[in-house]
Amino acid sequence: MSAAPPPPVRVLVADDHQVVRTGFAALLDTQQDFTVVGTACDGAEAVAACGELAPDVVLMDVRMPVLDGIEATRRLTSGEGAAPRVLILTTFDLDSYVYDALCAGASGFLLKDVTAERLFEAVRVVAAGEALLAPGVTRRLIAEFARLRPAAAPDSPAARPSAELSALTPRETQVLRLVAQGLSNAEIAAQLTVTEETVKTHVSRILAKLGLRDRTQAVVTAYETGLVTPSGR
Repeated sequence: MSAAPPPPVRVLVADDHQVVRTGFAALLDTQQDFTVVGTACDGAEAVAACGELAPDVVLMDVRMPVLDGIEATRRLTSGEGAAPRVLILTTFDLDSYVYDALCAGASGFLLKDVTAERLFEAVRVVAAGEALLAPGVTRRLIAEFARLRPAAAPDSPAARPSAELSALTPRETQVLRLVAQGLSNAEIAAQLTVTEETVKTHVSRILAKLGLRDRTQAVVTAYETGLVTPSGR
């Protein structure tokens, strides 16, 4: 007897524009492995709906009335228990809120003009527990971090890695540094001359030791603890 297929990914779409909201919902409903459990027209409605509907993934617009997408994301990811993965929807890939949204707990970004195939891929990646953080987004994160927090002097306390990272082995610290530079698992494997599976194991252990939900939070942590600096990496 063949194994039963996994349950479909439960998705909620939050956007204040009805055309966008219904369009994404209709696209997602064409896939057998997705179920759109609801929609929301603002951040407050999204938070309330998540409490009732328990989606696995939320497509969250940044700019919405009542409660914006960043604060809604923060409320969803900072509570106790299982939190949904949040994919931020943005009109511009240079959105000034990229850094804030990542720090709030977003697992990735999607442009609103994304193709259907890319949308489906993104939801599946995030639902599986991975982060949707392309190198281009990582570079923008680095640039925004540099703007908000000027690099500290090399010998200052702020420039030295935090004790928070002391639980990591030297190899795990090295992998985290490369993750923060925007390298993919395959690129890290090639640079360290190890298998991609080994890199995945290292990343999983890093997340577990630091109490992080995904790769996105790992990048933020690497910069906030001083392991990597915007100027010299």
